[in-house]
Amino acid sequence: MYAIGVDSGTQGAKILVVHAETGEVVGRGGAPHAMAEGLKPGESEQHPSVWIAAFEKALSEALGRSGIQPAEIVALGVSGQQHGFVPIDREGRPIRPAKLWNDTSTIAETEELVAALGGPVSYIEKVGIGLAVGFTASKILWLKRHEPAHFARLATVFLPHNYLNYYLTGSAHMEYGDASGTGLMDVRRRVWQSEAVAAVDRGLGHKLPPLDHPREPVGYVRKSVASSFGMAKVLVSAGGGDNMMGAIGSGNVVPGVCTVSLGTSGTVYSFFDRPFSDPAGEIAAFCDSTGGWLPLLCTMNVTNTTELFRAMHRIGNAELEALAARASAGSDGLVFLPFIDGERVPVLPAASGSFFGLTRRNFGASAMARSIMEGTIFNLGYGFGRMKELGLVPKEIRATGGGARSRLWLQIVADILGTPVVTLQEPEAAAFGAALQSIWTYRRENGESAGIEEIAGRMVNKADLAAEPDPRNSELYQGLQARFNSLWKTLAPEFKAHRAFLS
Repeated sequence: MYAIGVDSGTQGAKILVVHAETGEVVGRGGAPHAMAEGLKPGESEQHPSVWIAAFEKALSEALGRSGIQPAEIVALGVSGQQHGFVPIDREGRPIRPAKLWNDTSTIAETEELVAALGGPVSYIEKVGIGLAVGFTASKILWLKRHEPAHFARLATVFLPHNYLNYYLTGSAHMEYGDASGTGLMDVRRRVWQSEAVAAVDRGLGHKLPPLDHPREPVGYVRKSVASSFGMAKVLVSAGGGDNMMGAIGSGNVVPGVCTVSLGTSGTVYSFFDRPFSDPAGEIAAFCDSTGGWLPLLCTMNVTNTTELFRAMHRIGNAELEALAARASAGSDGLVFLPFIDGERVPVLPAASGSFFGLTRRNFGASAMARSIMEGTIFNLGYGFGRMKELGLVPKEIRATGGGARSRLWLQIVADILGTPVVTLQEPEAAAFGAALQSIWTYRRENGESAGIEEIAGRMVNKADLAAEPDPRNSELYQGLQARFNSLWKTLAPEFKAHRAFLS
């Protein structure tokens, strides 16, 4: 028996064929996603038909490479990019292209919704999570304000992974994890929050699918879809957002395990078995896709900074790591604020990157390279410290993303965050997590009692690349972390003034 794991992301679709007993990946496929054309500044949109075409191409490739009979597939799970808005009409068709997680055209609508619930603190008290610009709620209000004819046709609100589930099964369905990123759900009680829903539109509640526990399946793949790939009866699990599926795929389903993603942006998240909320709104208080909670920190600047440095010096990743390794821990006092693209946490949308502490000793490529790497982790370290203040007791970090292939970067993570870091054999954590969730659901449907903890614990395997905190470096980094935090707080008004000056 085999399961399919689908990761439908911003850039494209990735699909894994996974053995349902051992977790072995036997086939892989992928296909890109194109953006909608003619977008205005701040807009980020894709048409859902692009996702379906990429899914079909990637699945055909994965099945072809697997060498198995498609009829051996028994379960399928979908991971999708969070926070998107797919407006559906009464016939089940998309009304317009979907607005994606990184669409920032809804700032005014976000501010209006927060004000309607009494301000940022009141919003968090009522919903349990702050409303970020990228969340789904403001996108729905944007449609109502800017495209009233389209809003009049709105019958169902989907997130991207819900739409793929609908295409596969014909069922409208939402689970706690992805729904918690809409800004419309009380994440503590795991129900739609009536005041937040009414603030968008008084009739919106009838257009939101019912919320189900993520252990509940959506249904079975429609015969017309299954037969086109040679599949038979395939159970579709609830699926979830990419971070929720990445948690399952990295074994982050028990307290104390954290996942750190070192990509263009950075994330840190960890499973909680009790409701989580940050009164300051810095840590996103999501639910997970197993029945727990998944507090998450997201920063906007990690490998984007090193990519710029590599391009400037015309070097590859291996050369970058060798260059940075020549400098000692702490980069001889050079501190880099990595806010190249502004920042989400800390909340510094107008910020820019800065070097602090340049001297004759550290004015060189090696110290600069290392300080850039260190600065991205100090940035994560600020939020990681906030998570610990709110109850996180970290025991191990599972690192994913492009930066996780760098031994030096892993050591810096271990030293700054003061926690052992490991890597994983399967790099596609979201697609793998979607497959594991579907295996869990399939086994439950067939009367088995195994939990997701047992399945992930047995099938998620660690790789050899790992790092333990060096006590000497950790002590040094504690002081530099405090310096980093002091610097951005001091410079916060200067960032705004500088942005205004440049404009």
